[in-house]
Amino acid sequence: MYTATTNGVKITAEVFYHPDASFPVKGKYVFAYRIRIQNLNDFPVQLLHRYWKITDSDGIVREVQGPGVIGKQPVILPDRVHEYMSWSPLRTSLGKMEGTYTMIHADTGEEFEARVPSFFLTAPFKNN
Repeated sequence: MYTATTNGVKITAEVFYHPDASFPVKGKYVFAYRIRIQNLNDFPVQLLHRYWKITDSDGIVREVQGPGVIGKQPVILPDRVHEYMSWSPLRTSLGKMEGTYTMIHADTGEEFEARVPSFFLTAPFKNN
């Protein structure tokens, strides 16, 4: 697991290779990931926007951004957690994801960034 804490928001990422959705002979490797967002602040926060930078081992970079995560813009109360799962395809069996969430202090309206830790996407057969 990979963890980063920024501005009182702790983000943990866990990665899984998805062999049933992958087709290595066609250059398609699918990775699922679970993100856990914990609010360590003493005020509620809301996740407004996501930004991902996804890089494969050929150096191809794809950027993904948009409102919320999986169609939601969750409000996370102090000492509470929001967790979700998503996935990303790659053209190679190795890659890396990193990004940020734009958050808002739910009481004051002040926006801030929370860093998503860089995490590696590695097909299990690459570990040998």
